Amino acid sequence: MKENIIQEGLSAPQSPNLGGSKKLSIIAFSGDFDKLTAVFTLATGAAAVGYEVNIFFTFWGLDAIKQKQGRSFVGGTWLTKIFGFMMGGLHVAPTTKFNFFGAGPKIFRYLMKKNNVATLEELVEAAKVLGINLYACEMAMHVLGLKKEDFIPEVKDVLGVASFLKLSEGGQTLFI
Repeated sequence: MKENIIQEGLSAPQSPNLGGSKKLSIIAFSGDFDKLTAVFTLATGAAAVGYEVNIFFTFWGLDAIKQKQGRSFVGGTWLTKIFGFMMGGLHVAPTTKFNFFGAGPKIFRYLMKKNNVATLEELVEAAKVLGINLYACEMAMHVLGLKKEDFIPEVKDVLGVASFLKLSEGGQTLFI
């Protein structure tokens, strides 16, 4: 599936340059399944047609790039470990609406596979293959007691807001 996404994207026509750099920066604030799906759909689509893509994960969005998926006690103190456990990770991300006690994401994954649409996990893998730049928010990491080692190896760096804004300069920025 991910090969199809990447292959289709590589053969897609280049989009017109509407105002400068072909750069898309996305701030991933939410850890909800549907919002993360939107983040990675936009990111992989843009990367496939030649955009430089940067994703800045902050607060609940950090869940998408955690090394340990599922419920685990990550964090420095007992309070941050409780947060780490409650957040859960990509594989247990709830939907924004109609979560149905955790059944919502399972229904979406089923419908996505049935309709030959990339699942969230496949989109994340495609983002890695496409070389999308993944960044973790330094301030949110401090609040949640997380370290760079808590994230997947593809996380390029830990940045503060000012550094991310400088990195995003000259392109489009979305907040999801």
